[in-house]
Amino acid sequence: MQPLLIYNTLSHQKELFKPLTPDHVGMYVCGPTVYGDGHLGHARPAITFDVVFRYLRHLGYKVRYVRNITDVGHLEHDADEGEDKIAKKARLEQLEPMEVAQYYTNRYHAAMDALNVLRPSIEPHASGHILEQIELVQKILDAGYAYVSNGSVYFDVRKYQEDTHKYGCLSGRVIDEMLSTTRELDGQDEKRFSGDFALWKKAAPEHIMRWNSPWSVGFPGWHTECTAMGTKYLGETFDIHGGGMDLMFPHHESEIAQQTSVCGHGPCKYWMHNNMITINGQKMGKSLGNFITLDEFFSGSHKDKDGKEMLDQPYTPMTIRFFILQAHYRSTVDFSNEALIAAEKGYNRLMQAYKTLGRLQPSKSSSVDVKEYRQKCYDAMNDDFNTPIVISHLFDMAKVINTVNDKKATLTQADIDELKGVMDTFVFEIMGLRDESSSDNTALIDGLMKMILDIRATAKANKDWATSDKIRDELGTLGVTVKDGKDGATWEI
Repeated sequence: MQPLLIYNTLSHQKELFKPLTPDHVGMYVCGPTVYGDGHLGHARPAITFDVVFRYLRHLGYKVRYVRNITDVGHLEHDADEGEDKIAKKARLEQLEPMEVAQYYTNRYHAAMDALNVLRPSIEPHASGHILEQIELVQKILDAGYAYVSNGSVYFDVRKYQEDTHKYGCLSGRVIDEMLSTTRELDGQDEKRFSGDFALWKKAAPEHIMRWNSPWSVGFPGWHTECTAMGTKYLGETFDIHGGGMDLMFPHHESEIAQQTSVCGHGPCKYWMHNNMITINGQKMGKSLGNFITLDEFFSGSHKDKDGKEMLDQPYTPMTIRFFILQAHYRSTVDFSNEALIAAEKGYNRLMQAYKTLGRLQPSKSSSVDVKEYRQKCYDAMNDDFNTPIVISHLFDMAKVINTVNDKKATLTQADIDELKGVMDTFVFEIMGLRDESSSDNTALIDGLMKMILDIRATAKANKDWATSDKIRDELGTLGVTVKDGKDGATWEI
């Protein structure tokens, strides 16, 4: 298999990827909390780890990809107090919490399908794994790293740190800093230390979502969900744990602490974190109220809090996907209409080059060496999934294709086949792009264009230049470019 380097957030360096079990990969990625429509910030981790999933499978690994649905326990502001995000939405809309969760799960799936994000191997729901979470909490209590307070159970961060010196190993946080920066919360007096986090919360009388446990009628803490579900489906140690950089603390840091307290080690070998989507330098997110939903991108309509339209036009799902892949997953991406319009042009350029490739006439010899492109694309992917470098090589290929189409270079049939194979592999299979112009109407459009160009060719043969020019110019106003060559006219959008 190709040697693959992955940047491990835990070690802060690129490491050679060696799975725990040869030819098999276990990967867990934190999924959405389903209390609202997915936005661009949700699209980035989904697309990032979709490409990881696709590439690992392409390399020949059998991948078990687990991505959870959080439908309980995620409280407001990622805190240990306040209202459950889904329960709050249910109360405001006078619905059952599971009705809210199912509705937004369905909409999340629809948006991911539009973005051509593959479904994970397993998609567990937090509410379906309450027993596993109760068992985990009991194991942490038995190990001496948790305590019961007024029916709630909290992780004892101070004791864990005294014994292991590992709290903060992922995020770089230290307890002394946390003592001075942790925000005071209602009910804080239940904790021995402000940095302790909830493993199980006793439900207030008005709390809708609740289950029986040995400690109280309540609900699990947000962090216990992923530890319990990751262990259930991937084992005590698996290969890759992924998610957004905003989850590094407290969520992933707490996962490491929970797993280490009962197993003596963290949950995975490699931690991967994608960076944020920002608007004017600020993280895009529901809690900040500055997000644009994916459906709004697709429709081209979104107004900010002042009523100003934020989108200049609709953006297709593949434009959004291409926009995200143009940047390395560990770099920040700032939203702007200009950036999305540039992504749209780049995506269309690749799709048009692929169509042009299918029309190229082979020559007896090649004036361009195309054999290096496949390995260049592999080298970029093997260097921590460097999709922007892959795209730059694909653009170089598009330039070659257009040069050959303009009769300024030649390619043999074998080299044309090689370019098609590289584009099939990296554009469609690994990058997950698809041609949005492909539909049931493609044959009809191709047929109509052939008829129009045949009429124009007849006009030219009859020296009816006015009709010939009129057809070309009218097509131009519709965004269709006609190019005349010695083998006849071709067209492109």
